[in-house]
Amino acid sequence: MIYPPAPWKLQGYAIATLQLIDVARVRPLVPSELEIISVFPGKTLGGIYISSYGLGSVMEYNELIVVSAIANYAGKWGAWTSHIYVDNPNSVAGGREIWGLPKEIAEFSWEGSDSIKASSLGYRVTVGQGNCQLCSLSYSQQTWALPLSLSGNVFSANISNLLFFKGEFQSRTSLIRGELEIPQYSPLVSLNLDRPWLTIACEDLRLIANAPEIVGNRAVDFSY
Repeated sequence: MIYPPAPWKLQGYAIATLQLIDVARVRPLVPSELEIISVFPGKTLGGIYISSYGLGSVMEYNELIVVSAIANYAGKWGAWTSHIYVDNPNSVAGGREIWGLPKEIAEFSWEGSDSIKASSLGYRVTVGQGNCQLCSLSYSQQTWALPLSLSGNVFSANISNLLFFKGEFQSRTSLIRGELEIPQYSPLVSLNLDRPWLTIACEDLRLIANAPEIVGNRAVDFSY
């Protein structure tokens, strides 16, 4: 596989959700060395992020990221990604070998336009693996947008180490209506992700995934 070194610079658009997730549900998906941060008793923060990266990116592909917890290790805070799917095998290889992210191949379908409605909200993106649908997100069109620039921290893990890296994010961002459907046979169903607090649309998205650093050792019995 051929992929560029970190950092990866990506451009495109994305739809994301945010919600509370039961700590007990995600504990088996998070390395034991990481402390899961509770924002309410027994609840952490998570959600999904579905994006399409196009011209101007180091690589063109679609991506589904599942953030299942906010975690702490040695004074560092960051998001933990339990599932991640893309439709470019070079992105799979680079994500696994550079950042230790559990990327898998999936298929993405973006539907809807101003004249043809894919759902009651107008637009829909569906992600699947073969005959298995992972999730489907219906969403409304943006009517306004504000510039947003921020950075965030992410934990990941390779065979023997806990990793930590920073992401830098810029976009025109707005709150929209969204409905997330996760079939009972999806590997994501156990997280109860289909009750988002809010849905966010990101246009003119620019994302930088920086190189990771090693922050600790990983338990040998942990696997995604």
